[in-house]
Amino acid sequence: MSSQQEIADLTNCDAADSRREVVDNVIKQRFANRAFTRRPVSKQTVEDILEVARFAPSGANIQPWRVYVLSGTEKDRVSRALSQAHEEARDRHSSEYQYYAPQLPEPYLSRRGEFGRRFYGALGIQQSDLVGRAGQTAKNYRFFGAPVGLIFTIDRRLQVGSWLDLGMFVQNVMIAAGARGLQTCPQETFAKYHAVLREHLPISAEEMVVCGMSLGFAEDAVARRGSLMPKAPVNEFAKFLGFDHQASNT
Repeated sequence: MSSQQEIADLTNCDAADSRREVVDNVIKQRFANRAFTRRPVSKQTVEDILEVARFAPSGANIQPWRVYVLSGTEKDRVSRALSQAHEEARDRHSSEYQYYAPQLPEPYLSRRGEFGRRFYGALGIQQSDLVGRAGQTAKNYRFFGAPVGLIFTIDRRLQVGSWLDLGMFVQNVMIAAGARGLQTCPQETFAKYHAVLREHLPISAEEMVVCGMSLGFAEDAVARRGSLMPKAPVNEFAKFLGFDHQASNT
């Protein structure tokens, strides 16, 4: 092999390693950000994010996602309506789908409990403080101060496999946002107020509100802290089969 070829191969390897590191860091540094600065995010930036996210895989390429992107006075108008509903009539609203199983088995029940302890503990809110918790929940409907809010819907006539497709699209949105120095917070709680959203957005009767998302720049202190939530190690959820045999044949 010529020295020029060796240099080219090393350069290509370095470039591949660099790309891998960038992507890995974007994924690992993503967290549900709930404290955004007022720094604006342009329409072009959001379009660029969605331009990347649309390459998510979907069964038979049906691409079942729809997105309503809110900013400025339109976002404020929707936020006011959502906040009012949460303040005055939260018991009269419910999601069109069930997010959690009625009886969570282990280890999921313990993980949800640990989330509550870490999340509310970091905010100085006791888990028994229902008023404090409701106040924190209310911040969802102001998109945690983010300059951009997104509402994701899916055609209700589709089946659970298409929800998997939508999930991959939503993840693509978060990764593409992270690659641009932005943070996000995916928010299932918007599904509860689908009736309010229908009053203010052109959501058709066939569409089901699945979730929302806040998008913007994280406050510096929050960005430095990063995620509060531990993730299970690989050996807790993955089983590797056949690799020992593979290694013995190399």
